[in-house]
Amino acid sequence: MEVLLAAVAVIALAVIASRLRRPTRTTRPSTRPRAGTRRAYPGDFTGRPTVSYSPTLDGRADPGEVVWTWVPFEEDFSRGKDRPVLLIGRDGDWLLGLMLTSKDHDLDAVKEARWGRHWLDIGTGAWDGQRRPSEVRLDRIVRVDPAAVRREGAILDRTRFDSVIDAAKKRRCW
Repeated sequence: MEVLLAAVAVIALAVIASRLRRPTRTTRPSTRPRAGTRRAYPGDFTGRPTVSYSPTLDGRADPGEVVWTWVPFEEDFSRGKDRPVLLIGRDGDWLLGLMLTSKDHDLDAVKEARWGRHWLDIGTGAWDGQRRPSEVRLDRIVRVDPAAVRREGAILDRTRFDSVIDAAKKRRCW
């Protein structure tokens, strides 16, 4: 009888514990763009961009702003994730941007460079709610559908914007 009561107690505790657990956040990437995206991703921009700086926090994404949007993975444009992007110009009706990360790539800069990835520290900004230091990727220009921009994050000041563009020009030979 004691064994049966102990078994029932263990099962009851397991049921209670499973109901108290919070669902875990998935780290799997999205397999499609967020709602509101109206067209298929045509691929990364590979030409010489016409850079502009015209930020205005008016609800529309403009060059010079950091916005949050869906960014496709390089190896599979049908998959990607939401991330902050520094807008640097336009290509027709597409916006052009450089993606940001809060991951510190200084520690693996040699490995990243071996794969052709180059990063520049740009500091903190309102685009990150935790105000973590950010880096911008210089060697990949992504196209951004204005309809897919989830929200404006912040205006990057002109001095930092110009530093990013200068560094990107040196890395990409614009």
